[in-house]
Amino acid sequence: MAKIRQNNFLDTVDEVFTSARKAGVLHLHAEGDHFSGRTIQINGKSHFHFGTTGYLGLEQDQRLKEAAIRAIEQYGTQFPLSKSYISHPLYSSLEERVGVMYDTPVIITKNSTLGHLAVIPTAVRDEDGVILDHQVHWSVQNATSLLKTRGVPVEMIRHNNLEMLEDKIRQLSNKCQKVWYMADGVYSMYGDYAPVEELMELSKKYPQLHIYFDDVHGMSWNGENGTGYIKCVLKDLPENVLLFGTLSKTFGASGAVAISTDKKLYSKIKTFGGPLTFSAQLEPASVGAAIASANIHLSPEIYNLQAELQAGIGYFNKLLDKTELPLINKNTSPVFYIGTGMPVTGYNFVQRLLKEGFYVNLGIYPAVPVKNTGVRITISRHNKASDIKALVEAMEYHHPKALEETATNLTKVRKAFRMPVKTEMTKIEISPGMKLEIFDSIEKISKETWNSLFSGKGVLDWEGQLFLQNVFSGHEQNEYNWNFLYAVIRDVKDTIILAAPITIALWKDDLLAQASTSLKVEGMRQQQGKYYLTSRVLSLGSMFTEGDHLYLNENHPEREKALGLLVDKMEEWESETSMIVLRDFDADTPLNNFFHDRGFVKANMPDCCFFEDFSWEGRGDFSSVLSKKSRRHFYKDIKPYEELVVVEVIEKVPEEYLTHFLKLYENVRQNNPGLNTFPFPPKLFAEMNGHPNWEFICLSLKQDKDRRGDLAGVMFCYKNSGKTYVPSFVGMDYDCTDDFSIYRQLLYHTILRAKELEFERIDFGLTASFEKKKLGAKVKSKVCYIQAKDNFSLELLETLQNSR
Repeated sequence: MAKIRQNNFLDTVDEVFTSARKAGVLHLHAEGDHFSGRTIQINGKSHFHFGTTGYLGLEQDQRLKEAAIRAIEQYGTQFPLSKSYISHPLYSSLEERVGVMYDTPVIITKNSTLGHLAVIPTAVRDEDGVILDHQVHWSVQNATSLLKTRGVPVEMIRHNNLEMLEDKIRQLSNKCQKVWYMADGVYSMYGDYAPVEELMELSKKYPQLHIYFDDVHGMSWNGENGTGYIKCVLKDLPENVLLFGTLSKTFGASGAVAISTDKKLYSKIKTFGGPLTFSAQLEPASVGAAIASANIHLSPEIYNLQAELQAGIGYFNKLLDKTELPLINKNTSPVFYIGTGMPVTGYNFVQRLLKEGFYVNLGIYPAVPVKNTGVRITISRHNKASDIKALVEAMEYHHPKALEETATNLTKVRKAFRMPVKTEMTKIEISPGMKLEIFDSIEKISKETWNSLFSGKGVLDWEGQLFLQNVFSGHEQNEYNWNFLYAVIRDVKDTIILAAPITIALWKDDLLAQASTSLKVEGMRQQQGKYYLTSRVLSLGSMFTEGDHLYLNENHPEREKALGLLVDKMEEWESETSMIVLRDFDADTPLNNFFHDRGFVKANMPDCCFFEDFSWEGRGDFSSVLSKKSRRHFYKDIKPYEELVVVEVIEKVPEEYLTHFLKLYENVRQNNPGLNTFPFPPKLFAEMNGHPNWEFICLSLKQDKDRRGDLAGVMFCYKNSGKTYVPSFVGMDYDCTDDFSIYRQLLYHTILRAKELEFERIDFGLTASFEKKKLGAKVKSKVCYIQAKDNFSLELLETLQNSR
């Protein structure tokens, strides 16, 4: 099995956050010697604060401050002992008051993240199953990762998709005692709600269904005694619902609260729960402030506070209704989201608002898909009506300016968020100095022109593209039919600035996932069909090719505009597909920031390998170009096996060979789930056979009393313009691979053949870089850039990654 350099999620997040930090919109520092809640000082300037999650403003209430000070004076800054042993004197008072709020005993935790880590592994037993809403808070998703090590199945559904949820419930109900669905009450980015009533109806239909609600963003500003959105809808909490609220955010203090009316479950969590048992307890100041807040929640005052907030929310909604600002979800929660689409547009918009004196939150990957970047605005009681009006006026002015300055428009933003498009699709604006041409066949482009750009590059020359067009068309199976497109951009003098081969084809979503994940997905495809977790992808190049798929005239002053024009055109085609993939770029490509700003996420590709050192004279001299270590490998692992095999280079084989070729190729493809692709059609091998640009390096075992002389391996090689030799892929019989060093022999004889034909370079392609490097190949790290319509498939694969 080839070793693939898998993409690291944290590396991707680090890059996205670093870009936002450099743009001055993330990791900011508040300043000043006091804080009122209405304004916040950043870089020496006061800004109206529209980014708080303290919606009722209780964190600035004098009663909470005095209670916190009093608790410190009486009990110190902390009570450094696990609550399992003994809690400090204020704890029981807090638990009692919050219990009165919910009309049931509660469990206080240090914060919601630690609370989930404590409660979920206790509530969910080994015989249970879990279904996650795609947008449930990260802290919940993170806590469920502990369940996977115990063999608990963890599934994911699209956001608020009840039909998909019911399907998953049916699947899990046959093997799980309880099925836990985990969702937010109010979602933290778009401010939309869980479909609580519909979920309760589902629980009546499926008694195994239990629901875990994280309602930290619905707390205090809604519900009786400020007990939150979920409690407001349900009134009485049924035993099959486990609810999480917060003592932070709107509550104004610190900590979190878990509520369950299932007495047995409550007792288990209360008795033992990971961080709940072993971590430090809430500081006296936090408990003191929380008690003061609970007293307010238990008084009629809470309803006055809620009404004041709703007045501000209503006013904001009323003002937004009069604008063209793309509000992603209109509701009565204090959380609003204005879409910008591309990250660079989001940066620009936030920067503009900061200059105008408004602080807002940037919504960015991974909290939202990269192409769904936007601005999260929160309304609190601190905000005056005049502040709200001024913010809307500033956004109404600066949003279109930000779009224009970053070469996008409102139509694109609305399409990115799947919102109705109110105006005709804006045509792509082409600079007067450029001409964009799109061709649906390589035959419509001059062979001389295309080969002047792609000669010597993999199978990307004119003849190679025509070959692929003929192979990947006219099939019954969807995965074998590819749409080929060719983009050429010229300047006013007809000089080519950019050219690229493009395909639209069906890909497996787990193409670059870890091998263990792909094996799980293949098992699921056995049950749900071979097209489960597959997507139509718009890609530079194709699944057959590798190398420099993008020709970009590096010396042309309009090169970046031309690249932007290509991306715009690909996004126009995106309605037919789920994802755009731009590949294969050097890991240190100077285009990284350009792609990121346009809404692409970088992902690792397998390393690519190439061989260029043909300075040796003949076969006997080959080892002279190898390093000392590689030379030792050559004489130990390759040279001794030469006499055991027969190698032939054949341009056309008898037809009966083709079936065997297909079998050998499938052996390798199926043995490499770390690069999980659809198989190639049998037509491929028939088209290769006798084609002037293709030949087969066939390796057979020498016949003797123990061996029959069977074909054990084949390298499928393309000859590009007399410059580059391309061993596109390999087929092998794994029963004899180790005994005869089949793969290493094929690599070695590929080098000998390229030398014989006087080629300048071998494009060894992707994967198995370790083996190729030992034979003198150079290795380059490669990346691709992905723009997905949503993150669902990618995050679903993440949930499968560590599950058993």
